[in-house]
Amino acid sequence: MHHSLPDDARAANRPAFLLRGHPELTVEAMPLSTELPSGQLQLTRAADRSDKPHLPVRGDLAHIGLAGKYFVPHYAVPMAHGVKADTVLRAAGKPDAADLRPLAAGEVFDVLDMAGGWAWGQAKADLLVGYVEMSQLEVVK
Repeated sequence: MHHSLPDDARAANRPAFLLRGHPELTVEAMPLSTELPSGQLQLTRAADRSDKPHLPVRGDLAHIGLAGKYFVPHYAVPMAHGVKADTVLRAAGKPDAADLRPLAAGEVFDVLDMAGGWAWGQAKADLLVGYVEMSQLEVVK
């Protein structure tokens, strides 16, 4: 089946992607700052990383709430996951990485990226950023 795109103003108002079954992931559901930038954006100085342990940004990806504040190739909507059993939040996605702090069973961890059996994201309780083994997490419904 071939779908043709309208070549009028309707094309610009079409959603770029659909999130079937996940209405909470719509643009309207995203918390945005009331101080949205206007005009052309430009980089004026190096990004402030003074609160790096609590800042969900890395070279390739950042929390969607940081769009307009940090320039990265991709922004992610956090996906809430629950910690299945007591585990550890780590500084990197590998078993021998430094421990940042324990995560208790039932604690919420907002996942921003998943790769190689590890989830990168932010602990909901104190906003500490790190990695958790995917096997230790389950989607919060």
